[in-house]
Amino acid sequence: MNSQVLDTLGMWDAAAQLPEQLTAATRQAAGTAGLPSGASIANVVVLGMGGSGITGDVFEAAAGSDLRVPVSVVKSYCLPGFVGPASLVFAVSYSGDTEETVEAARAAVARGARVVVVTSGGKLARLAEDWGAPAPYVPDSIPQPRAAVGAMTVPLLLVTEDLGLLPGARQRVDQAVAQLRHRRDQLVGPASPAAALARRIGRTIPLVYGAAGVGAVAARRWKADVNENAKAPAFAASHPELCHNEVAGWGQHGDVTRQVFTLVNLRHEGEHPRVARRFGLVDDIVREVVAGIEEVRAEGEGRLAQLLDLVMFGDFVSLHLAAQEGLDPGPVPALTEIKSRLTTGPGGQ
Repeated sequence: MNSQVLDTLGMWDAAAQLPEQLTAATRQAAGTAGLPSGASIANVVVLGMGGSGITGDVFEAAAGSDLRVPVSVVKSYCLPGFVGPASLVFAVSYSGDTEETVEAARAAVARGARVVVVTSGGKLARLAEDWGAPAPYVPDSIPQPRAAVGAMTVPLLLVTEDLGLLPGARQRVDQAVAQLRHRRDQLVGPASPAAALARRIGRTIPLVYGAAGVGAVAARRWKADVNENAKAPAFAASHPELCHNEVAGWGQHGDVTRQVFTLVNLRHEGEHPRVARRFGLVDDIVREVVAGIEEVRAEGEGRLAQLLDLVMFGDFVSLHLAAQEGLDPGPVPALTEIKSRLTTGPGGQ
């Protein structure tokens, strides 16, 4: 990283250390004590918001089709009606103080669900101790929740493997580590493709498209990274759903949109053949009404490796977008203000 880049929290180093974060998390989460019998689990639910909540999306996209029970991701105060004693509920909050996650976790315990807490501290850590809930170790030295995606995702993978619900999880993590080390060599080098893409995006607004599953989750992550790191608007949508609604919205205002939006397609090996065809058809429709069309292809062996490969690429694109504007990527004052006003205003705690 250029020493002149403004980065008070160390977000550039955190992005580059993602493979080491995965390796450390694998070691630290191994043999989590106090887990229930896997035979007693009928469904898995992941609670989380924001940078912590992406953990559930990564878990579902990378492992959901191989998990021996259904998985649901909840980003809200409220639980689905089916949650009960046969549910394994992961309460994921890096700070441990995310109010939506804390409230939903309390509701899960009240319903008799088996709760596993994934946090670096805060209220959730204290509640886990009170509940006697398993709590895999998560370090408290990562600068922001969004930079802790590896440390927060690995415990979900290893716990479900230990319960016999997800065979081969450790192998998936090893494959991801190998790919991320390879990708990092590209991204931190002098000819970084992330830096080049950020320059082409410039001050346009990224519109990120991915295919359902790996690509869709990666697209949402890219959007959030641009929002939080570059403090800029960005939007995401997924194939094939966008072919049934969003694409119709490009029929007007091309003189405006071609100055405003850059389309970024995130591709991966697991796309359905018909979805792969849709990317080209949509490109043909929107080519004249966007500033440009870019593509990033995932590399690596397996869904987890390909998803985290796209995540790392997007992390660096957003960091370069921030650097181009002289912005500090770490602090998120708008989010901090909302949390503060919720705490001190009417109904606050």
